[in-house]
Amino acid sequence: MRVWAKLITGIGLAGVLSGAGYVGYRTWPRPLQVSMPAYPSPILREGKIQTPFPARTLLADVSSFDDGLSAYLWYDYLRGRAQVDPNQVLITVQEQAEKPEYKLSMVLPNDASAVIPFLSGLQARGYIQSYTLLFSNSAELRGRQEQTSVFTAAYHGPAQQKLETLSDKELLPSLARFLIFKSRTDPRTRSLAGPKSLDGEEAADLAADIIAVARFYDLPVDVFLGIGAMENNYMNVPGDLEHTIWKRKAAKDDIVLKRQRRRVLVSNFSVGVWQITRETLRYAHALYRKDQRDYSQLPERLRPPQALELDLTNSHVLTTYAGLLLRDLLDRFHGDVQLAVGAYNGGPRNPNAQYAAGVGMVSQYARNVLERVNALNQASVAQNAAAPAGLEPTSPQSVPETRCYFPQDLSADTMEVHQPRGIHEPLICQQ
Repeated sequence: MRVWAKLITGIGLAGVLSGAGYVGYRTWPRPLQVSMPAYPSPILREGKIQTPFPARTLLADVSSFDDGLSAYLWYDYLRGRAQVDPNQVLITVQEQAEKPEYKLSMVLPNDASAVIPFLSGLQARGYIQSYTLLFSNSAELRGRQEQTSVFTAAYHGPAQQKLETLSDKELLPSLARFLIFKSRTDPRTRSLAGPKSLDGEEAADLAADIIAVARFYDLPVDVFLGIGAMENNYMNVPGDLEHTIWKRKAAKDDIVLKRQRRRVLVSNFSVGVWQITRETLRYAHALYRKDQRDYSQLPERLRPPQALELDLTNSHVLTTYAGLLLRDLLDRFHGDVQLAVGAYNGGPRNPNAQYAAGVGMVSQYARNVLERVNALNQASVAQNAAAPAGLEPTSPQSVPETRCYFPQDLSADTMEVHQPRGIHEPLICQQ
């Protein structure tokens, strides 16, 4: 009996010791392996406190595009901002999933306390989509600079065809991208209460309308584009809401604000993409009713109604009215584009020379990029046709970079204004 008692006691003691050992093993303090991201350390350099990253060359990818024209337009736009040194901005292309991806990047001073607020400010103003910091080196920088030189040289090279000789098929895609770019760079689109920039479908529709109306009235496409940019950056937004005009008597559908002896004060605000005032719309419709052209040659969506509609919001028909007004002014001033364009804004008696100069700048820029992107497209087609079957273009080998970014970066489509980030936020880096 005693033997069994000792045996049971021994087994119980062994169980207690085993349990205590297990608990001790699970609860005994151990060193905790934690990997912390590297944060810049402040240093004093030339009398200033700086926070350099562990990199020889600091770059940042700031925007990406799936077509070369959009990339070049935003590249040129970013270089022209007052806060940006033009030599800071680079444009490159790489093959991603058998499609080209165009990227804008910036060369930056290696100082986190200056760079992060700078990039956040550009993003808040809508100049860049987002930013990803790159810890790079001089070899990678030289490669990007060489690509940038090739890219910019292509857009400053000779154009094989003039804008007037391009077919609708050649012109339409590039023109639509130009319209999107102009609308998205309008400062009003950065406000939540402001107008929305054009989407792809809206831009394609408007581009087709502009081409059709310009062909029908024999208008210079680049000048027509310049007027649309100066008026409303191609967005369908009412303007000059406080504008009024005195008339001898009110006409049908006039908004009468005040009556005096033998005259009335009526509202004369502007409507649509082309910012046509209500009174000018009356004049344009009268021109249309007297016009002898065969309007069956225009697509049906562009044909004005027989009865005047002062509250017209149809951008298709408003484009036709704008084209007819410009054609009438060109005829009145015997083909003098400057006077005709100035009169589009200031009236035939007082052409606005400053407005005409602005239209001229936009029209010349549009002509340059549209002619050259067509030349590039033709060269690309010819190069692909001449390449031996089975051969793929190769990209130069790039030097490995360390890519760093903040979590929860904004998407490329975000245009809202955000507060700049602080350097206290966690920075995630990876090779």
